[in-house]
Amino acid sequence: MTAANTEGITHLALVGPTASGKSAVALAAAEVLGDVEIVSVDSMQVYRGMDIGTAKPTTDEQAAVPHHLLDLVDPGDEFSLAQFQAAAREAVSAVEARGRRALLVGGTGLYYQAVVDGFELPGEDRELRAALYERAEAPDGRQALLAELAELDPVAAGRIDPGNTRRIVRALEVTMASCRPFSSFGPGVFGGAEGAAGGGFAAGRPISALRVAAAGIWLSRGLAAERIEARIAGMVEDGLVDEVGRLRAAPGGISRTAREGIGYKEILDHLEGTVPTLEAALRRTAERTRQLARRQRMWFRRDRRITWIGSGGNPLATLPALLATWNLQSSSGDL
Repeated sequence: MTAANTEGITHLALVGPTASGKSAVALAAAEVLGDVEIVSVDSMQVYRGMDIGTAKPTTDEQAAVPHHLLDLVDPGDEFSLAQFQAAAREAVSAVEARGRRALLVGGTGLYYQAVVDGFELPGEDRELRAALYERAEAPDGRQALLAELAELDPVAAGRIDPGNTRRIVRALEVTMASCRPFSSFGPGVFGGAEGAAGGGFAAGRPISALRVAAAGIWLSRGLAAERIEARIAGMVEDGLVDEVGRLRAAPGGISRTAREGIGYKEILDHLEGTVPTLEAALRRTAERTRQLARRQRMWFRRDRRITWIGSGGNPLATLPALLATWNLQSSSGDL
């Protein structure tokens, strides 16, 4: 964002763990405020056709309030954080040009930070990436790549989950293509728990590239687990298995990134025979969703700019406190 943006409009943000009710609350807030457009900060809602499993806003909801950064690419396409950051900048600039405010909504911490703090992102070398993935598929290939990364960038090797092939490949890709250690681009590039553990917000208050009044919805782990189970059951009832089957049968297929979406991976594994029953796939989906919620809590609680609002059984009950929080942050100038 430009300096004019930084000192001009105060945008809004609503973050928090998955299944906390963010989308419903954001829609209600947008309708009350009347001058905001919703900007999704979700790494999977960018894919067309991935609707049910990502809890994407419905057609009616998108008609009620303008939404941005949904349905940007086909599921067969790879979509990077750098591409998302660029698209978000364009979307927010367009909202500002209309004299309105952006309401950032989502639970993907790294994507949120990339938009709000505007940190530098390394470039891409897709040919090198493809070659590294091919090496990773060989017996003990992932371990060999991790050992190579440890020689080139021991800091990155120490922060990345040894089982995360995608992150190992990306770190090696950046290090080899740029002749610069992956870790030198800052803690933001690690994402998820790695980024948070690597210091994401721990070293002090980040300098915002975008002026944002930020709030988060917080709920107990027990309530979160109940809401996760209810969400998964509702998605299955709404046709999640059929949605995954259609994506799998589509000519473009599903990219490595898209197929890692929670629920999609597990049901794909079931349809492809590696998970014997749908029930087992759904159990894995629930467990992975709970793990995601824990990582989201870890990530966002390190950002001292976020004011947290406790939620009970009805997330919409947080609306008055949310509006008051945004108003207080916007008027105080302490952003």
